[in-house]
Amino acid sequence: MDNMFEAPGAFRFDKAGFHPQIPGRGGRPPLDHRTDQRPARHHRTIFISDTHLGTKGCKAEMLADFLAHNECQTLFLVGDIVDGWQLKRRWFWDAMHDAVVCEILRKVDGGTRVIFVPGNHDEFARSYAGRLFGGIEIINETIHETADGKRLLVLHGDRFDGVVTNAKWLAHFGDWAYGIMLNWNDKLFKIRKALGLPYWSLSAWLKHKVKNAVEYICAFEVLVAAEARRRGADGVVCGHIHHAEIRMIGDVLYLNDGDWVESCSALVEDARGNMEILRWATPTQRSADHTGQASAPAPAFIPA
Repeated sequence: MDNMFEAPGAFRFDKAGFHPQIPGRGGRPPLDHRTDQRPARHHRTIFISDTHLGTKGCKAEMLADFLAHNECQTLFLVGDIVDGWQLKRRWFWDAMHDAVVCEILRKVDGGTRVIFVPGNHDEFARSYAGRLFGGIEIINETIHETADGKRLLVLHGDRFDGVVTNAKWLAHFGDWAYGIMLNWNDKLFKIRKALGLPYWSLSAWLKHKVKNAVEYICAFEVLVAAEARRRGADGVVCGHIHHAEIRMIGDVLYLNDGDWVESCSALVEDARGNMEILRWATPTQRSADHTGQASAPAPAFIPA
């Protein structure tokens, strides 16, 4: 198992690539993170992306906890769920990464519609678009209609990143450098946790402080919104840049669900079509009352 991950009844992924299997149900292993009695919150739709399973930077424990305590009718996996780039360079997969996959498959077994929209890090799955594996639909991009009738284009967003599309070697180099920064991020997280301090992302803070990074994020958002407008959609849901955001860009609603290596965020839709970003690293957002309703939103732990 050091060089292979096999999701129960879904697929096998090893250094040679992605290997679909015949779907099966049942037989999920027990999960240690399901020990508390917090009630599950219920949403119409959940969007998550950029989990980067297969890397040490993935906050798999928080992600498994989020999936265990948030239910939905439809779950969108908006790309870079499994990090094929990193797994080809260095294999990493632990029990909490297993737990994340098992939580997703438990949702499938419970009747949740799960749609996987591959990104650039899990581009190996794009050739399987239109197929169903382990109850998970693989679609390169799609339209989601909200409860209040908005049509949202759902895609990962990497094709609007000039570095990824025009200089892939540079994208791989940047990914390597980003991995080093996330390694320092994890060291800081462990120190803060030992001191009883809340989660705080060094990499996210640096990204917000560097002018070029801020300009890159803004340019990406405008390009993605323009594509949604061209397609006649009311808005767009994407990932890729690890920056959770809800804002209007002209007449287009731009929504980015963030990531699970820095901000530990997800985008959720309620029964009326209202959209909200949940930041699971924030203690107040992990808590819920007996009705399963979330506490008031709180900002991420990123200093001004």
